[in-house]
Amino acid sequence: MANQAKHPVDEVLPFGQLFLYGLQHVLAMYAGAVAVPLIIAGAAGLTKEQTAFLINADLFTCGIATLIQTIGFWKFGIRIPVIQGVTFAAVTPMVMIAQSQGMTGIFGAVIIAGLFTLLIAPFFSKLIRFFPPVVTGSVITIIGISLLQVGVNWAAGGVGNPNYGSLTFLGVAGIVLLTILLVNKYCTGFLANISVLIGLVVGMIVAVPLGLVNFSGVGNAAWIGIDTPFYFGLPTFELGAIIAMILVMLVVMVESTGDFLAIGEIVGKDISEDDLTRGLRADGLSTMLGGIFNAFPYTAFAQNVGLVGLTGIKSRFVVATSGLILVVLGLFPKVATVVASVPSAVLGGAGIAMFGIVAANGIKTLSKVDFSNNHNLFIVAISIGIGLIPLVSPNFFSLFPAWTQTILHSGITLGSITAIVLNAFFNGPTSGAKKEEHMDEVVASTAK
Repeated sequence: MANQAKHPVDEVLPFGQLFLYGLQHVLAMYAGAVAVPLIIAGAAGLTKEQTAFLINADLFTCGIATLIQTIGFWKFGIRIPVIQGVTFAAVTPMVMIAQSQGMTGIFGAVIIAGLFTLLIAPFFSKLIRFFPPVVTGSVITIIGISLLQVGVNWAAGGVGNPNYGSLTFLGVAGIVLLTILLVNKYCTGFLANISVLIGLVVGMIVAVPLGLVNFSGVGNAAWIGIDTPFYFGLPTFELGAIIAMILVMLVVMVESTGDFLAIGEIVGKDISEDDLTRGLRADGLSTMLGGIFNAFPYTAFAQNVGLVGLTGIKSRFVVATSGLILVVLGLFPKVATVVASVPSAVLGGAGIAMFGIVAANGIKTLSKVDFSNNHNLFIVAISIGIGLIPLVSPNFFSLFPAWTQTILHSGITLGSITAIVLNAFFNGPTSGAKKEEHMDEVVASTAK
């Protein structure tokens, strides 16, 4: 009876399945995970050795953060299949801090911003009452559509690639996507669940003879690299940098809330205020650890939300295994370099499928909403429209003050805030306070 009552989120799968499903998550998020340290290293003028250390420090801390979030302890960790990665919302402020104060300025600001997040989490989590299905569905849809830009750019060879959009890149991405579709069509069970991993492997096999896979850095990479705290020196604390990073973490908390609710919808688990508090506390703690271990602010990685929906594997222990793999990658630079050799075009084919699934799950959530009045229709329409502004026109807000850019460049944050405000305006601020009663009303109204 106890096994029957166990939620799929808490199911522990056999080791082989845990490893393969976990590896699939790591491959899906790896490019995004290493992008931020590469950008920051360039801005700070780090040497090749220092850049390699920064990447491995980031992977190691990604793994620790993921374990905190999925396994949890005491009042930390939301305990659902959510993988942690560096937030892109922090890139612009960190580049500015790196150029003016160096790496120690970044880490000092990150530590204080993480502490701020940890302390404010119980208060911020009360926002969950503002997330009924009309808001949640809109936010999940915006997340998926926004991420599609990443997948499409990967499929074309990656932004900045001189051969961007070449038939070779598009062909490889197409083969990966077709493989995923064929596996899902003709395979069942375990094979269907690792369709993304199979697609990535097939993509690599195709990409190698085409000269798209570069293993040149593998031979020079060290076998073992230990992440030592404060490698770049003791952190420095400058007020302007700290305020900028706190603003970033406020944005991150909004985005994390959307990601947590999205995964909750996909795995069929209601996210309570207490769950959200534990998740946001884990974000804060992981961000503090990031500052100590030469890394950055951490948040739920939206890239992997779609993979949970695509595979149907709901176990948090799968993603916990991803955390262990990330820790290993952080400790063994040579292994990390091999994984980093997966070309963007290969990731792009998988990305289009995964990120599209996120958007589809948002639409699925919106199917629970009562659209008999135009109020909910306006909430969805306007929030998605505003959320897509940074995607459609990146310079739309360029004349706004610099301190607003962190928020205005995040379509997910803009869309989330818009949906929350419009829902409060049209339906009242307490419309999501009793989520279960709200859902019952929706079901009853659609049944009439």
